[in-house]
Amino acid sequence: MPPFSPAALVTEASVDSWLTVMLLVVGGLYLYGVRRLMLRGDHWPVLRTAFFVVGGLGIVAFATLSGLGAYDDTLFSAHMVQHMLLTMIAPIFLALGAPVTLALRTLPLRYRRWVLALLHSRFARVMTFPIVSFALFIASPYALYFSGWYEATLDNRFLHEMLHGHFLLVGCLFFWPLIGLDPLPGRAPYPLRALMMFLSMPFHAVLGLTVMQSTTLLASDHYRSLHLPWVDPMVDQQIGGGLLWGSGDLVSLLMLGALIAQWMRASEREAAREDRRLDRLEAASGDPAGDAIAGEAAAVDAPEPVEPGRGAAR
Repeated sequence: MPPFSPAALVTEASVDSWLTVMLLVVGGLYLYGVRRLMLRGDHWPVLRTAFFVVGGLGIVAFATLSGLGAYDDTLFSAHMVQHMLLTMIAPIFLALGAPVTLALRTLPLRYRRWVLALLHSRFARVMTFPIVSFALFIASPYALYFSGWYEATLDNRFLHEMLHGHFLLVGCLFFWPLIGLDPLPGRAPYPLRALMMFLSMPFHAVLGLTVMQSTTLLASDHYRSLHLPWVDPMVDQQIGGGLLWGSGDLVSLLMLGALIAQWMRASEREAAREDRRLDRLEAASGDPAGDAIAGEAAAVDAPEPVEPGRGAAR
């Protein structure tokens, strides 16, 4: 294999994969749903479509089908960039695309019931429970890189493809309930979401520093068997650990900011709803009929009169 270079992202790209078909099918179904909404006169934000198709599916395609995917079992640094894209970047854009909401608005009634049944199932409640998704998101990288599993995925093509799916799934389980727009069971309140995002930051930093400063080469048998004269596996591992350390904190900070922005907008909407409710009550109090209703309500809510002497008897 030739030395890695920016040009290799294009020259080493390959679309001869089942993943290409899957991405085209998912993207086509999403666009078909958007078209159905438009034909019946319903509105669907263009930004959501761009987030899902270009941002989400586009990043998955870049991480797996470009030259980055061609070098992910050759360079640890390339694998780490792929890891970050699939776990922390693509799931965010997929969540902001609101595909579940689109499905509920376009699917026939029978299939819509299937989606709702899945959303309300015990499996969905467990997998989207904040502690479960947080534990999977944090513990998976440690379990992967500090066990024999990472080297096994490098030597087995099937396990390697499953690892890509695992990265994407774990990222979706973590980010979808935090910043996603779809209706999900047991969505945590905003303070807990912000806390989870904040707590995830040091774990990735510690993992990146540990990998970067380690004197033991991960998957040493695999990397040394490649006999690549243009790369030092240990130096490449240090680069990969540094990428995880720096970019992980950056992405987490950006997402924490986005989450706080969503929180503020939700608070503003809630304040606006409360203002409208108070305005209706005020308007009703100025109306004679409203005064009668208010008087009846006050009579019903008034305490029962106490006869003289009854309070002492009690």
